[in-house]
Amino acid sequence: MRQDLPAAPIQEATVTAISNGARSPVDFSERPMLVFWETTRACPLACRHCRASAQPRALPGELGPAEGYRLIDQVAGFGRPHPILVLTGGDCLLRPDLFGLIGHAQSAAIPVALSPSVSPLLDRRMIGRIAASGVKAVSVSLDGASPGTHDRVRGIPGHFGSTVQAIRALVDAGLPVQVNTTVMGANAGELARIAALLEHLSVHAWEVFFLVQTGRGSAEGAVTPAEHDDICHFLYDASQYGFVVRTVEAPFFRRVVAARRAGGAPPQRPLYTALSGELAKLLGTGARRPRAHTAATRDGKGIIFIGHNGDVFPAGFLPLALGNVRHQPLARIYRENPLLTAIRAARFGGRCGYCPYADLCGGSRARAYAATSDPLAEDPACPFEPDQAAPRS
Repeated sequence: MRQDLPAAPIQEATVTAISNGARSPVDFSERPMLVFWETTRACPLACRHCRASAQPRALPGELGPAEGYRLIDQVAGFGRPHPILVLTGGDCLLRPDLFGLIGHAQSAAIPVALSPSVSPLLDRRMIGRIAASGVKAVSVSLDGASPGTHDRVRGIPGHFGSTVQAIRALVDAGLPVQVNTTVMGANAGELARIAALLEHLSVHAWEVFFLVQTGRGSAEGAVTPAEHDDICHFLYDASQYGFVVRTVEAPFFRRVVAARRAGGAPPQRPLYTALSGELAKLLGTGARRPRAHTAATRDGKGIIFIGHNGDVFPAGFLPLALGNVRHQPLARIYRENPLLTAIRAARFGGRCGYCPYADLCGGSRARAYAATSDPLAEDPACPFEPDQAAPRS
């Protein structure tokens, strides 16, 4: 249902180094850092912004158990350091063979993270089983600071309370927990209160998704480019309260982080000042070292997505099929596909093509495609106006 990323303890040395601004040891032209597998589209929820437009039952053509094992073997085929395998959906808990898949991945020394839906399946017994399975992290979604907002997005009354309860139970079970929040017009003003709730719940990471107009998400209101920039500056502030902050489909967050680390001032626009001021009132002044994740990944660079039927995509929000793992090795698709090689080489059009942050950021390829039908076009959500004469980084 979502492209949910795992929390930082997976491949601890690698991700911690990246989070602190050091160079990653992973060559993204050879292997991704993250492989997402949409294990099923079956899901009990009907979220308004769902990329997958998830269904109540599994769709025909879903990879079966034996094919799942072979896919995991293909992930191992990238070599070491192995990518992190994120089992998502739909609701991955609806795969009857889920724990067999986890065990097979672990036998190949592949780190695994889960992205389940919060449903009656995610009870204390299931959480105990997940904790005992050896998975490295679990991510769940929280899209509002109150039941009114979150329940509307998720389409189930009472889901906010169930989600908070699930987060507490996962943390109590000793699992690193990542909370995923999709930013849209309906909840942008609640981000400070969400951050305060996450600090109270002792989550490890906050992954903030910037909406791409695709699937059910096309019905939700996107924020403006200036508001995107305000939110990124706010997220840098939020990263000073003990949890890792990352973004999805907002790689321009790294430009903001670079500017703030260099001593740049945040904007004094209404959304930023309101969010930052509310966060300070709720949690005090952020006193810890900022934990803003700045790995130079993007759709198709360090990230690859496998659909329920084996189709391979640059990312979960970029619906351009590159091949199918039933017919081609995943490593060959990732390393040789012309679109992916162009993305990794930052061969972009428009502002992204001459931006000095082209490699560090590179813009959302999914949003560029949604807006123009060209995955190499500029990202319309970024307000930055680069100097065409400036050198690229």
